Amino acid sequence: MYLCIFAYGMTMASKKHIALIFCMLCFALSARAQLVFSPAVWDFGPIEESGGRVSHVFTGVNRGERPVVILDVVTSCGCTVPEFSRKPVLPGDSTRITVTFDPMNRPGVFDKDLGVYSSERRKIATLSISGSVMPREKSVEELYPFDIGGGVRLDATLCAFTYVYQGVPKQTSVGCLNTSGRTVRLELVPEEASGLLRATAPRNLAPGERGEINFIYEIPAEAPRYGTLRDVFAIRVDGRRSGTMLVVHGIGVDNPAVVKKTAAPQARLSELTVKFGSVKHAAPCQRKSFTLFNTGAGELVVRAVESRGRIGIALAAGQRIAPGGSCRVELSLDPARQEYGLLTDHILLITNDPERPMRRVRVTAIIED
Repeated sequence: MYLCIFAYGMTMASKKHIALIFCMLCFALSARAQLVFSPAVWDFGPIEESGGRVSHVFTGVNRGERPVVILDVVTSCGCTVPEFSRKPVLPGDSTRITVTFDPMNRPGVFDKDLGVYSSERRKIATLSISGSVMPREKSVEELYPFDIGGGVRLDATLCAFTYVYQGVPKQTSVGCLNTSGRTVRLELVPEEASGLLRATAPRNLAPGERGEINFIYEIPAEAPRYGTLRDVFAIRVDGRRSGTMLVVHGIGVDNPAVVKKTAAPQARLSELTVKFGSVKHAAPCQRKSFTLFNTGAGELVVRAVESRGRIGIALAAGQRIAPGGSCRVELSLDPARQEYGLLTDHILLITNDPERPMRRVRVTAIIED
């Protein structure tokens, strides 16, 4: 309709010219090359993780009226590799795309898509492969990658509890294995202690025996602790101190189960990164700010405020924000107390928001001469 209105009042020659262009455009669209793969999906079925790479060849036929050139085949994962030719495929001719999948370290079900793009930079086909990788038996070094000496290996040296709720014990463990031919004696030596962690370890491990070092965080409900919890242990094997340290940490927060959703506070930040920009080392104290909002239905309470000490923050635990209210948080930076170069710090805020009790603000600056 719009084309007819546009053409109204024009000369007959102009109308013929427009009609010719319109017909040529329609012909060009209808004559687009079409590369058809049948089938365009392939199921490898069950394959062994240790069985090596598997491949399938997809055959595509040009059902269009002009040649097509494959510019690229894009995959969503490095485990899937396509091989193809950029030789023009004439109408009626075919081409092949070989797709190879590497199952190593990828146990379980997989489903991968590959986009086929022409030299016109448009997607002309989608190929899919699927299957399930049967896991292989892992070596001792893979299961217990940390050698702490004396024939003892651990499966981890870091235990991250994430959130630890007030009044709710939370437990995790580290696996250990004695690969030596003799019984060994283990001992945990506290280096840093939060006072809230209980740790137990096997006193002795027989040759080939597996064991567990158990950790339990428990924050008493009558004596709440908010923010970062951190404990560090040295390990002795047969009385000899290992160079490996066991680090355990978590974040103490309120138990969300005791808060009704209809009366829950909700913390929101005006920005997640505060940039001081370039600052001269001899410059006076710099100030920036962000805003903490309460968009929930209950009163928001700041439980803890943490930083590395390089940035000053005018916000303290106990700050309360009514529903719909906000609080402007001022940050200060004394450049004279900083080292030259890029400065990066983080402000950790713990609130009684049951959905996201921990919020992090990144602070950056460049200290110049």
